[in-house]
Amino acid sequence: MDISQIRKLIGLVRNTDITELEVTIADQTVRISRQNQAAATQTPAAAQQVYAAAAPAATPAPAAAEAPVAASEPDDAHVVKSPMVGTYYSAPSPDADAFISVGAKVAKGDTLCIIEAMKMMNEIEAEYGGIVEAILVDNASPLEYGQPMFIITPLA
Repeated sequence: MDISQIRKLIGLVRNTDITELEVTIADQTVRISRQNQAAATQTPAAAQQVYAAAAPAATPAPAAAEAPVAASEPDDAHVVKSPMVGTYYSAPSPDADAFISVGAKVAKGDTLCIIEAMKMMNEIEAEYGGIVEAILVDNASPLEYGQPMFIITPLA
């Protein structure tokens, strides 16, 4: 495999939702993976021909967008992370008001959002009371397990 073929594979990963691609031919392997939607890396390998077929995978929200929010969060703030992979919904129906908004006060047990996973609607409840400082995901966007969704400052 020459450098131009490797560059084509890197371009494929950059321009699609593929987060990792591994091509093995005989005893030679090329692996290209993307982290934080920015970097593509490769592990040593070379091959004569490339036969690659990969299904697109869901990608996490850009970490670059999360970093500034995380840097400005209060010291006592808690980050609510997604407990599952699925689709984030901020309201019970498209025409209804969102469960929460920035600056809203939430109590323990209040519904924060709905995550649709495998056609099941899962209500995500607040584990503690507080003030919503930030909402880190957009409505109807895909979520990864452990992805930050909200920043909540607990009530004193």
